[in-house]
Amino acid sequence: MKDKHVAVLMGGFSSERPVSLSSGNACAAALEGEGYRVTRVDVDRNVGAVLAELKPDVVFNALHGPFGEDGTIQGVLEYLSIPYTHSGVLASALAMDKEQAKKVARAAGIPVAESKLVNRFAIRSEHPMAPPYVVKPVNEGSSFGVIIVKEDQSHPPQLISSPDWKYGERVMVERYVHGRELTCAVMGDVALGVCEIIPTGHSFYDYDSKYVAGGSKHETPAKVSPNIYQKIQTLALKAHQAIGCRGVSRSDFRYDDRHSENGEVVWLEINTQPGMTPTSLVPEIAAQAGHSFGDLLSWMVEDASCLR
Repeated sequence: MKDKHVAVLMGGFSSERPVSLSSGNACAAALEGEGYRVTRVDVDRNVGAVLAELKPDVVFNALHGPFGEDGTIQGVLEYLSIPYTHSGVLASALAMDKEQAKKVARAAGIPVAESKLVNRFAIRSEHPMAPPYVVKPVNEGSSFGVIIVKEDQSHPPQLISSPDWKYGERVMVERYVHGRELTCAVMGDVALGVCEIIPTGHSFYDYDSKYVAGGSKHETPAKVSPNIYQKIQTLALKAHQAIGCRGVSRSDFRYDDRHSENGEVVWLEINTQPGMTPTSLVPEIAAQAGHSFGDLLSWMVEDASCLR
């Protein structure tokens, strides 16, 4: 049944607004191509009133970042009783808090890197752990605010304690894991393929690597041994289920194969609102598994519900 009215939520007011607009417009066009009646909604503080008036059959959530993927908009949609895509309130909030998500993953037997939460001013003068390590905002996406501290760096990054820092008082300090960047998409209860992300001209998979054309090379499927490939699929599905995700998610990993082929596989985080831009990973991984962009989005619309 493709006579549904789908409201595509995009834009919003997080630092990921440009990505969300790109995702949302791409999804809206593809859903129109699949025969759905689509209304594009550039989200502001009146989104509840806008949706109450629109009365769509389904909301396709193409928001990224705080408000869009942290359980907030999901709560609004539950209150309005409008079926929506992706994960529900609890899983969204949990996945957005990197440290809490890691605790759940660790309890489920998923390998994670050692980390600690600290106040950003507490690391002004001395390293919070032996370098190399990574400093991450606890509740941001798209690699905003991520800083890698290398082995030879004599003091912590000063940006974190400066007035220019805009990502909150608490930061997560995590052991830096050498190796390759791998990611795996999950669709419902099925782990799709594994992709390797090779940043071009960037030291890691940062914002530009993700969203600027040519910022990274995607190797789909990833050229790793079958046992590592299967291990990452298993861990991605386990993380999706442990955190309580619904619809589509994407788990990111590091794979350190410097010393042996089996190496070390470490789960970094799960993304409950993966990008749906022309350079995004999930549509590419889904296509390799035989799902066109339109098929993927149609499945997500038909999978939509409340109480997720």
